[in-house]
Amino acid sequence: MDKSQLKQAILEQLYIVHKVAISATQRAVDAATDEETVPEHKYDTLALEASYLAHGQAVRVQECEEDIRQYQALPIKDFEENSKISLGALVKLIDEDDKEKYFFLGPCAGGVTFVFDSKDITIVTPKAPLGKAMLGKQIGDEIGFSIGSKAVCYEVDVII
Repeated sequence: MDKSQLKQAILEQLYIVHKVAISATQRAVDAATDEETVPEHKYDTLALEASYLAHGQAVRVQECEEDIRQYQALPIKDFEENSKISLGALVKLIDEDDKEKYFFLGPCAGGVTFVFDSKDITIVTPKAPLGKAMLGKQIGDEIGFSIGSKAVCYEVDVII
């Protein structure tokens, strides 16, 4: 597997997320500045709420831009058979039902999913419960963690 192509696929997905965030920001700004949102009385807060939304969306755009910068700077690292999972690893996990799941351990943008090489891949970060549990594991190790009251268990099958 070509990890530089994987990195490019991640960046393409982040650009899509960024584009959506820009569009949402523009819609929020338009709503905040529309003449229909001008307050009719002192209890009419529609314009204020719209401006808060516009600000929040603008912050989201900045976060997306930072995500893109971090992935552009992320070194491409190939992992050997005896390597431990660390940042930049693509990991194939097998769940209790023998289903394969692919996760990329990235610095940010956790939860973003994309398809690469006919595989559904989800980005997880070291701050996420799964990311924390994955760090330092090797092929054959079991990963266990809890989500609420549910215990989740995987086996590390491949580290790329």
